[in-house]
Amino acid sequence: MKASDLFIKALENEGVEYIFGLPGEENLAFLESIRKSEKIELVLTRHEQGAGFMAATYGRLTGKAGVCLSTLGPGATNLVTSAAYAQLGAMPMVMITGQKPIKKSKQGKFQILDVVKMMNPLTKYTRQVTHGSHIPSIVREAFRLAQEERPGAVHIELPEDIAEEEVQNPRIFEVVDFKIPYAGDNTVQQAADMIERAKRPIVLIGAGANRKRASIALTQFVETLGIPFFNTQMGKGIIDERHPLYLGTAALSDHDFLHEAIKKADLIINVGHDTIEKPPFFMQPEDNRKVIHLNFFPAEIDEVYFPQLNVIGDIAHSVSQLTEKLKPMANSWNMDFFLQIKANVKERLTTYGEDDRFPILPQRLVKIIRDVLPDDGIVTLDNGMYKIWFARNYPAYVQNSLLLDNALATMGAGLPSALIAKQLHPDKKVISINGDGGFMMNSQELETAIRMQLDLIVIILNDNAYGMIQWKQEDLGFKKFGLDYGNPDFVTYAESFGAKGYRPGSVAEFQQTLKNTMNSKGVHLIDLAIDYSLNHEILNKLIKQYSSELK
Repeated sequence: MKASDLFIKALENEGVEYIFGLPGEENLAFLESIRKSEKIELVLTRHEQGAGFMAATYGRLTGKAGVCLSTLGPGATNLVTSAAYAQLGAMPMVMITGQKPIKKSKQGKFQILDVVKMMNPLTKYTRQVTHGSHIPSIVREAFRLAQEERPGAVHIELPEDIAEEEVQNPRIFEVVDFKIPYAGDNTVQQAADMIERAKRPIVLIGAGANRKRASIALTQFVETLGIPFFNTQMGKGIIDERHPLYLGTAALSDHDFLHEAIKKADLIINVGHDTIEKPPFFMQPEDNRKVIHLNFFPAEIDEVYFPQLNVIGDIAHSVSQLTEKLKPMANSWNMDFFLQIKANVKERLTTYGEDDRFPILPQRLVKIIRDVLPDDGIVTLDNGMYKIWFARNYPAYVQNSLLLDNALATMGAGLPSALIAKQLHPDKKVISINGDGGFMMNSQELETAIRMQLDLIVIILNDNAYGMIQWKQEDLGFKKFGLDYGNPDFVTYAESFGAKGYRPGSVAEFQQTLKNTMNSKGVHLIDLAIDYSLNHEILNKLIKQYSSELK
């Protein structure tokens, strides 16, 4: 069997459905093997970075490793950001890159980089295939590591000459599932004792708890015991945020409305958060507050994070065990203060939700999107100032309904993520929200969306600047400098790809446009002017005022 055919058989054995990528001449044998596959579809993208973001998001949504493909040299270097995105965001992804022949020189050193070495600090595993017979074991190991907790990125390099080898008597390795060990009974009892002794415990839910079983177990924990919860940005929707015990989302690391509740807690039960995702609070040596770290792996000690107890093992099982042990204590904690904070936070977050000034305020945008989308509708966010407002103000009702990145926090991932979200869930409404800067980094994938015949809404928040950096620049007292730019005519730009473009001139016109496009076929792009001028007033002034009111 030809080695490239064997590689595809090994991928089929892993259940691979799609390969996202931009092949080169070094991948042509592999490309031909994909063509002959009846189980794997090639999704051709316009840039390798977009392919990587799509593969990572596939992994995030399914728990199975997404696969992306590039050629050698510049194709491989274009996957670097996607590799970091998957690795830091705990998204299982397998990258396959080509290489010149390794048994004889074909073109000297032309385009040759040590891609395996380059990928080493960005992945859980990186390997060059040096013999066709090694392919099945390398592929099996790569998928095992990519999907094993903590999930992440892996890389396989397939040289051109190895891909064309003939392999005698190939063996495909069985996909053997593994069971995550349970936390020890003594450790779970220690955690139960700490929770029982606490006067004001709260639960923090992070990205690592974004598993179906963990979601069910956490919902039962909160409802049985009556302990309130908050989440990180990447933990949104793990418990329905309409729940009466939901306090809010930590959109900032400190000095936010929610941090008044965190400061008053004497115990934080941290389920699924680790410091690779931006910390939702800072621990201080002088704090009386204690932290239980409940996760698949131990806490990595940091100056701002040093928990007093690790509960390591299957998250769902650990949470269920705690629920059983603490059931007699149900509703024995006084949560009145936390619920008062919840009411106050809700009041402040809704302040501008009905404000119809134009350009639109981010708070008004968030409310309109939430009102129009069904419970299971999906919003994908790029990275920008608006991400904070969606994290704080947008209640997620189900898992993976608000996709954002707060680990690498890269720009350019929002649109590619929306493509695969819609491909996987054709029956769900999907809206991709991007800043004008982030959109332009991978705007070419509009053509990919149209070629895939997706029904998709893309909203560009247009302020002609890198708004989040400007906010920080202003916060530090620096003069406004170096962050303004011009944009193309986004409506004409969209139409040049074959999409439909819109530029509403008022909030009412935006609402009508959104309503009309929601149930329309094809790709729709809305160029929406946004006003961030109140950021400092809301994020700084009101928070300080709110903190003084509670003291």
